[in-house]
Amino acid sequence: MVVKISEECISCGACEAECPNRAISEGPTSYAINSERCTECVGSHTEPQCVQTCPVSAIALDETYRESREELLARWRILHPGEMPKTT
Repeated sequence: MVVKISEECISCGACEAECPNRAISEGPTSYAINSERCTECVGSHTEPQCVQTCPVSAIALDETYRESREELLARWRILHPGEMPKTT
């Protein structure tokens, strides 16, 4: 699954700074997550940091888009060549 930001987003920017993959960026009305860069923090943290950081709970896992931990870790390895994952 990839994480998504709902319309409850208040555009505070807290999530953007916490993303280890730079998957979050400011959009025209709120922040957005690039699904090609999101690993749900697999490889970096045990929990998605944006979900933990959002002050209004506007970020959640997208149940319609499922990926295995192996797929997420493979994406993390592409985004972080030469690094060892902190979590698996």
